[in-house]
Amino acid sequence: MFSWVDLIQILIIVGLMWVFYRSFIQNTQSEKLVRGLFGLAALWVLSFVLSWVHLDLLATFLHWTALFLSLSLIVVFQPELRKFMALMGNVEQWRRIFKRGGVTAKSTKGLDAIVSAVEYMSQKHTGALIVFPSSLDESAIEKKGIAIDAKISSELLLTIFFNKTPLHDGAVIIENGRIAYAGAILPLSQNNLNWKYGTRHRAALGISEVSGAAVLIVSEESGDISIAEKGKFAKYDDMKKLRTRLEKILSK
Repeated sequence: MFSWVDLIQILIIVGLMWVFYRSFIQNTQSEKLVRGLFGLAALWVLSFVLSWVHLDLLATFLHWTALFLSLSLIVVFQPELRKFMALMGNVEQWRRIFKRGGVTAKSTKGLDAIVSAVEYMSQKHTGALIVFPSSLDESAIEKKGIAIDAKISSELLLTIFFNKTPLHDGAVIIENGRIAYAGAILPLSQNNLNWKYGTRHRAALGISEVSGAAVLIVSEESGDISIAEKGKFAKYDDMKKLRTRLEKILSK
């Protein structure tokens, strides 16, 4: 007989699945596979229904088919499962998931430095790529580049992206309000993009497609400023609007 204890257990399971989905699958390529999970669940339910009406042979066939497909999910969702296992021992990351904090005074200074540097690079047509990972997106980044671990400053960002330095073609990765890495190599998007988008834009779109990261791009050719999120570009001509959007990104 169904009881309130069963209800609590179901709610806990649903809650854990929701955390897993929101933290590791939402806004990634794996999200497209989630629909298949509903079909898999339907197979399980149908196998029990067929068994109940004594269609045992068909029920057994569907049961083993569903079991095989369930085991294959370990392979399909391997990157997400690896992130989830890393999350289990990361207390700070749990705090980020369950508590969306505002932008602190320390991160506000870093935000001002980023906006100032981006505005200058836009005027000088200096290409730039700045990644803001949302949660444990390391597995999506092909090569992190050189570890920096430095306070965010306009001067440092301008130096990194100066076209005579060896790191200028790669991406800067911002983690915990600091410049964590420079010269990172990102996965390129396989989508057909407009001819005006080069490798820098393709890399920004690529990482946003396979992770929850947001990426700020300054075009070397046009000086345009854009942010790639969820596999889409948004252009920003107004620095105030850009700052507002970055503030929301940093507060996640």
